[in-house]
Amino acid sequence: MPIYLDNAATTQVCPEAARAALEVMTEGFGNPSARYPLGQRAAQRLEEDRAAVAAALGCRPEELFFTSCGTEGDNWAIQAAVRHGRRRGKHIITTVVEHSAVLEPIKALEGQGYTVTRLKCDRTGHVSPEDLRAALREDTVLVSMMLVNNETGALQPVQECCRIVKEYSPDILFHTDAVQAFLKVPFTPAELGVDLLTISGHKIHAPKGIGAQYIRAGLKTEPLLRGGGQEKNLRPGTEPTAQIAALAAACQVWSGKAAENRARMEAVKEATLHELTAKVPGLEIVSRGDAPHVCAVSLPGYPSEMLVRALADQGICVSSGSACHKGKPSHVFAALGLPKRTLMGVLRISFSPESTVAEGAALAQALGEIRSSRMGI
Repeated sequence: MPIYLDNAATTQVCPEAARAALEVMTEGFGNPSARYPLGQRAAQRLEEDRAAVAAALGCRPEELFFTSCGTEGDNWAIQAAVRHGRRRGKHIITTVVEHSAVLEPIKALEGQGYTVTRLKCDRTGHVSPEDLRAALREDTVLVSMMLVNNETGALQPVQECCRIVKEYSPDILFHTDAVQAFLKVPFTPAELGVDLLTISGHKIHAPKGIGAQYIRAGLKTEPLLRGGGQEKNLRPGTEPTAQIAALAAACQVWSGKAAENRARMEAVKEATLHELTAKVPGLEIVSRGDAPHVCAVSLPGYPSEMLVRALADQGICVSSGSACHKGKPSHVFAALGLPKRTLMGVLRISFSPESTVAEGAALAQALGEIRSSRMGI
């Protein structure tokens, strides 16, 4: 097995989630919309699983709607928010460090006549609540700000920013992409004050292809898709009951030891950063990450894609940024204002509760050997 230190990209499915999915696929496989007993049992299991995920998120089951992934959830939230505010205006506020699942649909809306304010970040990757306050306008309909950045691990001041927005106007909807934050940092949607919140299962040891959307009780939204009456007519399509069961199982496993998981990941991350700075001359810490599972470093002058390939040859998996970039330069690291040589050598390292200090030490050893054997530019 490789040394896997790219858990912000995806995680290994835990045994409990795999067993839950298999059970539903082979035994409780009925369509929840069917009226005979097999379908009714599937519908009951679906609602039990919804309650389990809602409990992990800290919301009511009726506020939780299942999606296919974080990208779908982000797109749904943005489209629902602008339709909700269509009589108010056409101004959107977001940040320069959002995931592409937020930036791209907002860019598309810009082409349809919306104006967009993109808040800049400081060298640590954080945005300023005061910059948000200054950007608010009478025609603002949506603020979308992620909770934990997927490349730097920076925790954005979503709670404070949401309070500022709601004091300005309760009619402005606030969405947060919490894909990297869910179960990694403590929060509930109510504590944050947000209207819409997006999570994804494959970041917490559930399978790919399942996510969930929090929609604040009382908020009337429109569906992203049209079709059957599933998910209260808001997310049509036959529910993926096996994936939902797996997500619920993963949530229950993680929730049972959430504080322990956070402490373990933080300890491994700090030990890894210590080893890297001790064993890799010239290495720079780009971001220690506020979240316990993500950090970023750079070996200035050494192209990150070369480093990723060289480490992979030694059975070590890290990335040069979000998996969605597919090798393209990261807009997040570029937004930090890093020197060019530092920017070109950035690596993201991300941990799971199963990551070990020994794996971090192996990464440091391998990266030190790569640096010694290759000339930088």
